[in-house]
Amino acid sequence: MKDFMFIFRGAAEQYNFSAEQMQQHMQKWMTWIDELKAKNIYVAGEPLTPDGKTVKGAKLLVTDGPFTESKELVGGFFIIKANTLEQATELAKGCPDLPLNGSVEVREVMKVEEMMQAHS
Repeated sequence: MKDFMFIFRGAAEQYNFSAEQMQQHMQKWMTWIDELKAKNIYVAGEPLTPDGKTVKGAKLLVTDGPFTESKELVGGFFIIKANTLEQATELAKGCPDLPLNGSVEVREVMKVEEMMQAHS
């Protein structure tokens, strides 16, 4: 099996949830994680705080952000195991943020050895 990263974006509506709504939403996340763990394909994952900095370009320009108003806010990530990109993509469809107009970017994690071979 290969490692894939799920990069969770959007779903900024959850920042306006009441405490009860947030608890219900987090329970959906925990249920999904438990399902992935039960299949022995969940490796790791963490949410990210909405605060941060962006470093960009050759001049190393640092700006504040991302901002919670952004539809492209990266909210967190998972590393999961799957045989193919298609299989990983199917697993991503269980993300609780999708009904909130969130998105999941699914990317295969390239091993350093593979990267070195590709560039030699």
